Amino acid sequence: MKKLAVVAFGGNALLRGDQKGTIDEQEANAYDTCLKLSYLVKKDYNLVITHGNGPQVGNILLQNVAGAKMFGIPEMPLDICGAYSQGFIGYILEQQMRNVLEERGLDRDVITIVTEVLVDKDDPAFKKPTKPIGPYYTKEETDAIIKETGFVFQEDPRGRGFRRIVASPVPYKIANRHSISKLARDGQIVIAVGGGGIPVHYTRPNQLKGIESVIDKDLASSLLAVQIQADEFMILTDVPKVYVNFRKPNEKALDMVSVDEAKFYLKEGQFTDGSMAPKVRACIQFVELSGKEAIITEVSRLGKEGSGTRFVLS
Repeated sequence: MKKLAVVAFGGNALLRGDQKGTIDEQEANAYDTCLKLSYLVKKDYNLVITHGNGPQVGNILLQNVAGAKMFGIPEMPLDICGAYSQGFIGYILEQQMRNVLEERGLDRDVITIVTEVLVDKDDPAFKKPTKPIGPYYTKEETDAIIKETGFVFQEDPRGRGFRRIVASPVPYKIANRHSISKLARDGQIVIAVGGGGIPVHYTRPNQLKGIESVIDKDLASSLLAVQIQADEFMILTDVPKVYVNFRKPNEKALDMVSVDEAKFYLKEGQFTDGSMAPKVRACIQFVELSGKEAIITEVSRLGKEGSGTRFVLS
């Protein structure tokens, strides 16, 4: 039996902090990411790819505001903007993955599934926004946007500027999870749960509706990995390992960490909500619910000896 892996990476893998976000930039970044992911295809993994959308959905929201102000175009809610981003990021990834596969003589179909994810409308997250989206801004730029829009911003803990923050409810159920599992196990590369999925809730029994929020893509990806009984869950980021005492003289890279140790580090405040904490929580969730291992690593380190931080049950 081939192993089934769910691989999650951030929206910054497609749109980097120093870039404007042109289609040429995002296609080049997507190609580079897919090139590195082809290692798993060559190793004969069945593969589900999930991705973030923070920079992209933030830009879509700003386009919304500008379009409404300049041309009177009706603004779309955040869930619809998330759906926009799922579609165009999925298209970019699907195309670039096909380019990589054809160049390497690998025969796989690539399928994007626009994915709804069930949340609770009474989740406390709606009263306390924490999820950063969009590009980084200076203090002056941030103040101007707040004055214009009323958006809520937060300073990045790594000193990269200010980003808008929105509600991020806990995901409960992934729509079309059975189809995602079947397609992936049949050998198709499936792109799903983009940006954490489109958040939906029940307004009354059997009646779904979108809700203004962004689901954390790592937590939703972890839930998907559990619900489709994946063999491995991988989070790809911009650092080779998880660190405690990050950027301090006593900084330490973690090679392997148990669930209990990871919970202790979270409680100790070693990881921030705008950076590593959601990834660590997602790995804890997968390991606890599946009994299998999860890994956080840099995409360029895939398959290399001793790469990444492995999360284990005990």
